[in-house]
Parts: sequence; C-alpha cells; structure tokens
Amino acid sequence: MDYTFHWRPVFRKLPDLLEAGLVTMEVAVLAMLVGVVLGLALAIIRMSGLKSITWFAVGWIELARNTPALLQLFFFGFGLGAFGIHLSPFLIVLFGLSFNNAGYLAETFRGGFNAVPPTQVKAARSLGMTPTQAYTRIVIPQVMRVVYHPMTNQMVWSVLMSSLAMLVGYRELAGETQFLASKTYRIFEFFLVTAVIYYVMVKLILAGSRLLSWRLFRY
Repeated sequence: MDYTFHWRPVFRKLPDLLEAGLVTMEVAVLAMLVGVVLGLALAIIRMSGLKSITWFAVGWIELARNTPALLQLFFFGFGLGAFGIHLSPFLIVLFGLSFNNAGYLAETFRGGFNAVPPTQVKAARSLGMTPTQAYTRIVIPQVMRVVYHPMTNQMVWSVLMSSLAMLVGYRELAGETQFLASKTYRIFEFFLVTAVIYYVMVKLILAGSRLLSWRLFRY
C-alpha cells in the first residue's frame, strides 16, 4: 500500500468543517420545519376527499416519494433556470429538501390520523367539545405520539440528504469537504473526518429526540 496519510491539513481545517456542519444543520432543520407544515397540509388535503384538490396532494406525494432526491434538487437548481427562475444555492437546497420531506411526512401524518379511531372525535363532541377542542385535545396528542419517531427518522434523512447540496454549489458540510479536499488533495482524510462529523450529528439528533420523547410522552 503506497498511500501515505497526512492528517495535519485536515485538523488545521477542522474549524471550517465544524462551521459547515452548523450550516448543514441549519438548512436541514429549516427544510424539516417547512416540510412538517406542507406535509400536514398535504395530508389534510388528501384525506378531505375533494377530488378537485386531492390530485394535487397525490401528485406531490408520488413525485417526492418515487423519484430520486437528486433529480428533485436539480429541478429547483436547473429545471427552474430553464424558465428564467434562478435561485441561490441555499434556496435550491431548502426547496428541494422541503419538497422531499413534505411528501414523506404527508403519508406519515395520514397514517397517524388513521391510527386514531373516529369514535374518539364523536365521543369528545358528545361531551360538549367543539371540533377544534376535539382535535387539539384528543386527536392531535395521539397523532403526535404515533408520528414522533418517523419524524425523527425523517430529520436524520434530511441531514444526510443535504450532502447532495454540494452538486448545486452549496457549501454545507459535504460541499466544504469537497472544496478543501480539492485544494489539499487529501480526499480520503477529509471525507473520513466528515463521515465522523455526520455520525456525531445524527447521534446527537437521536439522543435529543429520545430526551424530548421522554419529556413529552412519559405520562
């Protein structure tokens, strides 16, 4: 084996990699928040039974779940550019991740709502609750318990999928790693350290999720 490891350039640029890791978390969290709002809206539209708008939700979900995430990212990066709409790399990544997250979360929320028997809403209404009270006090807490862990998995997926952003010129963790590795020619060392950073970020997300789950659902 003729390859010689040189770790000094990597450790010297470690602060830059950690800062890029924060950029990754920023865009992943924002995309997750947008995805939750859009996913909930899509789930409600799909469950509404109104054929005039259901097709929109079904089409979004089918495209998000059954096409490569890279193609979705390229659509916002290069597809819209063909029509004269040019977005910044940050917006390309945010829109691409949000589109994908919304498609998966829509089905997660729909499964959560279907897991709550409709008789519970009727029982709440018979006790004098308004429809809003029935959903906010009876249905939504049970839905959140059902969808919480799938949402955690989606958050992890959002962080890892953000690595595709380097292909549209966004300098998150993977993009910064590619940039630094191309300057120093320490490809393996940089990407190995980056893999460790991704691993630590995911483990922190899972640990935080377990702690939050214990606080929210311990009763």
